[in-house]
Amino acid sequence: MSRVDDYRRALSRTRDFDAYLCAHSGLPGPRGNLELAAAAAAEGDRRRFDRYARLTPEQAPENTPQAFLVVCGVLGYGRLLAAGDLSLLPRLRHLANDPRWRVRESVAMALQSWGDADAPALLREMGSWIRGSLLEQRAAVAAVCEPRLLSGPRTLAAAFRLLDQATRQLRRQTDRRSEPFRVLRQALGYAWSVALAAGFEQGRERFERWAALEDADIRWMARQNLSKNRLRQIDAVWTRRMLAAAK
Repeated sequence: MSRVDDYRRALSRTRDFDAYLCAHSGLPGPRGNLELAAAAAAEGDRRRFDRYARLTPEQAPENTPQAFLVVCGVLGYGRLLAAGDLSLLPRLRHLANDPRWRVRESVAMALQSWGDADAPALLREMGSWIRGSLLEQRAAVAAVCEPRLLSGPRTLAAAFRLLDQATRQLRRQTDRRSEPFRVLRQALGYAWSVALAAGFEQGRERFERWAALEDADIRWMARQNLSKNRLRQIDAVWTRRMLAAAK
C-alpha cells in the first residue's frame, strides 16, 4: 500500500475534506505534500476541483495550505482531462499564467497526466500554447519535456520544435527582467537536456546552434543544460567541449 493509497483511504473517511488537506499539506514549508495532492485528485470531483481552482492569489497566497487546495484542484483537472474532458483546457491555460509557482507547476503536472493517456493530443494542444504568453510557453515546455513522455521519433520531433520556438521567443524578448522571462528561461535551462537525453542525435545540432549564439541569456540556458549529469552520461567529451565554448 503506497502513501497515496493511504491518503485516499483517509480522505474517503474524513468528514472535512478541506480541513484534512490543509492540515497535512506540508505548507508553509519547502515542499508541499504531493502524495496527498495526488490522492485528492483521485478522490475529488469536478465541483470540488472547480472550487479549489477558483481560489485567487489573495484568497490563497503562495506557500499556504489554501494554495495547496488550488494545486489539488489543478491536479484533479488533469485526471478529468486524461479521461476526456477537454473543456478544462481553457481553464488550465489561464492557470498557467498564475503568479503562484506551485500552481504553475501543477498545471504542467496536469498536462502530463493527459499526455500519459493521449500524448498526440497533448502535443497538438501545446503547439497552440507555445504561441501564447511566456508563462504558457513555459507550461508547454515543462509538460512535454518529461522523460516518461519522450518516446518515439514523432514525440521527440514535436518536443524539439516546441523547444526551438520557446528559445526563439526568449531571444526576442526586450524586457529580460520580468518574472515570466525568468521563469521561461529557467524551464529551458533544464528542458533541453531532458529532450536531448531521450533523443540526442535528433536534437544535438539544434542545441548546438542555440549554444553558439552571442546572447548572454541563451548561453546561460545552454550552460545550465550542459551541467546536467544526464548529458555527461550520454557523451562526456561533447558535453565538456560545449560547456567550455558556452562560457
